[in-house]
Amino acid sequence: MDYKKSKAPVNTVTRNIMDLCQNTDNIYESVAIIAKRSNQISVQIKEDLSKKLAEFASYNDSLEEVFENREQIEISRYYEKLPKPTLLATQEFVEGRVYWRDPLRDAQQGDERQD
Repeated sequence: MDYKKSKAPVNTVTRNIMDLCQNTDNIYESVAIIAKRSNQISVQIKEDLSKKLAEFASYNDSLEEVFENREQIEISRYYEKLPKPTLLATQEFVEGRVYWRDPLRDAQQGDERQD
């Protein structure tokens, strides 16, 4: 996922609830889908940040050799300025870029087809 190209707002946005439940016809289902996608994005961001910061890891045990690394600070600032995972997930959901399925609903539709 490319976070730079995301059109998600950095700050909290007031949204019309009816816009969120257009795809599912149920606001609670929409919120559950957004929450699960938000968790996925959060894990992905954390892995990316950990990989980038691992390059700067110091394996020395002495506290005297702790120093600030400018590149490390810039990477940390970049990730701090990113939109929160919930805002990224909500934007993806509103744009229709989130895939989900409901196994119970799929099973019910399969039973109806067999009749």
